[in-house]
Amino acid sequence: MRIISLNAWGGAMFDELAPWLDTCGVDVLCLQEVTHTPGLGGWTRFDDADRSLPQRANLLADVRSRLPHHHGIFTVSDTGPVQDGRQRRHPQDFGVATFVAESLPVVAMRSAFVHGAYTEHRDRWPNDGRPRAALGVRVRDRRARRFVTVVNLHGLRDPRGKADTPARHAQAERLAALVEEAREDGDMTVVCGDLNLLPDSKTFQVLADLGLTDLVGGADTRTSRYPKPLRHAGYLLVSDPAAVERFEIAASPEVSDHRALVLDL
Repeated sequence: MRIISLNAWGGAMFDELAPWLDTCGVDVLCLQEVTHTPGLGGWTRFDDADRSLPQRANLLADVRSRLPHHHGIFTVSDTGPVQDGRQRRHPQDFGVATFVAESLPVVAMRSAFVHGAYTEHRDRWPNDGRPRAALGVRVRDRRARRFVTVVNLHGLRDPRGKADTPARHAQAERLAALVEEAREDGDMTVVCGDLNLLPDSKTFQVLADLGLTDLVGGADTRTSRYPKPLRHAGYLLVSDPAAVERFEIAASPEVSDHRALVLDL
């Protein structure tokens, strides 16, 4: 089974992302920064106090069209305004999505907010404290004759940096609770995503207490599209390191400002 985690950057590099989706051979794809604008396709523009970025209007539909033999599951953390090419404003949903190959039965799903609660931003996206939701799926790996629980998270963004804060500690506790609720005894468990943390975060101890081992550590998980010197963002943790056949932090092709985390079980 191949599991991939990627912060898709709202589809800002969709011209590169699309052909990669066609060939990545993924069974469970965990994407962060997924967009959905009802009734709109093509490109939009996202703005907050720090950034102005091109985004796909409906990255969720774009990816579904590239992975027609996968089930697409999407959970929204918040909604806010974007502009189309004519500078018309539209409310855009933002969240995480998990795409599961139709050969893997999805036997359970669970989502929960690990920070804040669903919010509609009427006038402008804030650059601090936006809510975050995590999404867990439990699937049956017929070939390996086991259940695999995969939890997908985009962690709290703080413009002051990625150091631990009370909010991040509370996020870790909520994430741990979701993992415990989503999995059952004996499951192979994977937790992945853009956690927006430093490698020494206490979050990893909270998850270690659940029997999860981080495979990333202090490795660089950003691409050349990210100009800042601090290169920590994405992480992937597993409950059984012995079951890992291969793990790669893919430096190429570049399909986002984040590198894809590729796990073969």
